[in-house]
Amino acid sequence: MVKSIEISKISVKDKLVIDVNVWMKHPQDFDFSPRATLSEKSIIIHNDGDSNQPSSIDLDDEQFQVAERDRMLELRVKFSVDGMHGVLTHRTKNIRDGPNSKKLAEPRWKTILPIIIA
Repeated sequence: MVKSIEISKISVKDKLVIDVNVWMKHPQDFDFSPRATLSEKSIIIHNDGDSNQPSSIDLDDEQFQVAERDRMLELRVKFSVDGMHGVLTHRTKNIRDGPNSKKLAEPRWKTILPIIIA
């Protein structure tokens, strides 16, 4: 299940692009079906079937026109889970050498969502 959805950035390229951070309750949770709704001049992102944790942001005129014109958006999702990777106890001084030089994997996802106009 989804713990929370946070909209981090909104931009306009050839279509409306929204970056969100999604916090899951457990590492084995795979139940995330995003939905986008345009209500007046704000966009609401929520998980299908779970209306408890919606996230919304107001759009400026250009973003609103693009959303209304295309009736779809590109959603870029970064998934996170509290306590997933634990805490590093021994850190190498020079970050270019040693076992800690590699970056931990970050689960990311990109999709095109239709916008439901309410």
